[in-house]
This record gives sequence, C-alpha cells and structure tokens, in this order.
Amino acid sequence: MSFQTHTVTPEQNQIRIDKLLSEINPDRSRSQIQIWIAEGYVEVNERQVKANYKCEEGDVIEWQIPEVKALEITAENIPLDIMYEDSDLLVVNKPRGMVVHPSAGHGSGTLVNALLYHCNDLSGINGVERPGIVHRLDKDTSGLLVVAKHDQAHIGLSEQFANREVERKYIALVHGEIPHETGIIDAPIGRDPKNRQRMAVVDNGKSAVTNFHVLKHFPDYSFIECKLETGRTHQIRVHMRYIGYPLVGDPLYGPRKTIDLGGQALHAKKVGFTHPITGKWLEFESAIPTYFNDALKIIEKMY
Repeated sequence: MSFQTHTVTPEQNQIRIDKLLSEINPDRSRSQIQIWIAEGYVEVNERQVKANYKCEEGDVIEWQIPEVKALEITAENIPLDIMYEDSDLLVVNKPRGMVVHPSAGHGSGTLVNALLYHCNDLSGINGVERPGIVHRLDKDTSGLLVVAKHDQAHIGLSEQFANREVERKYIALVHGEIPHETGIIDAPIGRDPKNRQRMAVVDNGKSAVTNFHVLKHFPDYSFIECKLETGRTHQIRVHMRYIGYPLVGDPLYGPRKTIDLGGQALHAKKVGFTHPITGKWLEFESAIPTYFNDALKIIEKMY
C-alpha cells in the first residue's frame, strides 16, 4: 500500500480533486481516482471528501493506493448462478468456497476467472486482477455480489456503497443464545495489532455499524439476520465476536470447538441498490443454501 501526500498550490486552487489527482498521477485514469475517493482512500485535511470537491490553496491531500501487480488472468468455464444481468451490470449468487478474485495461492477457479469466460465487458477500474469487482465476499461466505460491466456503472455503484445507500442483509449462525431480539453494533474496525491476518475492533479503526435481529433462539446458538450500514473487511465476523457471539464454523474468529462446516455460517441473502444508469431501484434475494440448512438441522437435532 503506497502512501502519498500533496499540498495544493495557488495555481491549483478550485480544481476538482479527482482532476487534480489524475494530473498528479498521470498513469491512473480519472475513473480510477474517483473509485479511490469513493472507497475512502483519499483524504483532504484528514477528512474524506467527494470527487467534486474543489481544492483550496494549502489543502493537504493524502492518499493510500494498493499496488496493482499485473497477473495474467485466464477465462475459465465455471458455471455461474446469475440472478440478474443487463448491459451495465450483473448480480451473481456466489457459492461458498469460491474466491472472488485471483491472489497469491488462488490464481484460478475464482469468480473473476468465471466472469471473464461469461462476458468480455467488465469494468477495468480495479485493474487486471479485479475486473468488474465493486465489493467482495469472503471465500466461505456465500451469496449475492454485484459486478460492474463498465467504468460508469462501477463508479455509480461504488458511490452508493460509500454513501451507505446499498441495502445488504445477511443471515448467520452464531454461538450462544442472544437474550434480546435486536441489537446495533457500532464499533470501529481495523487491522488487529496482535495478528495482521485478522481484523478487530480498534480505537483508530474505520467506522463500522451492524444491525441484527434474532430469527430463532437455541439454548447454545442463535440464528440471526444482519443488516450492514458499512462494509468493512470481515465486519459481521468481527462484530459478532466482539459482543461475545462468534460465528459457527469461523476458523479465524470463532472458538476451536465448533460445528465443522469448512468455514463460517454466513450468507449474503439480499442486496438492493439504485441502477447506476437507469436510476431504477433493484432488489434481489437468494434462497438459504444447502450447507446452511444442514447446519441448522444439526443444531435443531441437539435439542
């Protein structure tokens, strides 16, 4: 992750920040920079701004940009469960166990490999490794994912995510019987200082808010639905552990003694957003997957 700063000069006064950063970074497109801004990588005087912010002399701009390493991504004929598709975007029901985009140790078999086989028109804003990927799900989290086919759609969708305008609901199984029906977890999330492989609730983390309600109580477990206001890495997994109810099967944040599901019991069941081109509200919901139902049956047989 590279970190850069720039102080606005008198000649740069009143220039839009996306335009200014594209001039400072000539190897990056203006569309790419708008995504950086929408995703919170850019700050002016230690606060986040929008792409149309007009810079003032003396403003201190700071930005952190992940280094993009070129990879040769191969299109692979992997079946996709497509819930919706038009010329601008797709909504895919990702299976459990599928990695979203190629990375170290996962060069093939990813959602991106499958998308490249399915269609040629994916946005290039996130580089060669993540074409079309607006947001992500963990490998072992199943459910709905929105994919952009071109940069304009990508920018519109990313802004909705950044502005908390996308409706996202998940279902999860957690350890422990939650004694109340609803709750709100408002706790900042950042990298765990004791374990760089994990995230944690930390004082200097990014704002993170999770709403939840209990769908079914068990003596030692709870079946819950979560609604996200923010989309931090591992947010539900971290927040539920933080309040003492870690996810069933979670190898990173859960207890050692758990139901062996090969991963956490977490499913992105609903997504709603405004179509970035037509302006129409779209909403999709996926059925509870087999592995999740199997876990529920295991728990029900215990009592």
